[in-house]
Amino acid sequence: MLSFMPIDADKHSEIILDFRRDSFVFSFGEITSFDEGKYIEWLIENLQSYPQGSVLVSENGKWIGQLELSIKDFNEMRIGYIHLYYLIPEKRGMGIGKELYQYAVNFFREYGVTEYHLRVSVTNKSAMKFYQKLGMEELGPEIEGKVIRMKGIL
Repeated sequence: MLSFMPIDADKHSEIILDFRRDSFVFSFGEITSFDEGKYIEWLIENLQSYPQGSVLVSENGKWIGQLELSIKDFNEMRIGYIHLYYLIPEKRGMGIGKELYQYAVNFFREYGVTEYHLRVSVTNKSAMKFYQKLGMEELGPEIEGKVIRMKGIL
């Protein structure tokens, strides 16, 4: 059984930075473009608006993942965003991602969101396949072709 705990940027800084770095390496093969200070600033701002939107995931008392969610208003439409969908390497491909997805769906529904987006690295084929199984569709490339924006409907 998984537990979802809102992130405390001070208390959890080491683990969230480790997870974010690993996500950069896995997705882009490097971390030189990752600015830890700006990331923590952004996270603190996001937590102020959506405290349940940035959570650490634990299993049997061990941190195994992280989710970062937010909502933006565009032309009278609310769109959910998944900024980080992360599991430690040894937990990937075991079906646990579906529980993270269900947390995100519940979060978005609580805020009246019916559409959500995320970006996935073009090299992360397993994540793209997972998102497609969830019914997400590709909207097209972004960030000089390094990522694909995907859309899901609730």
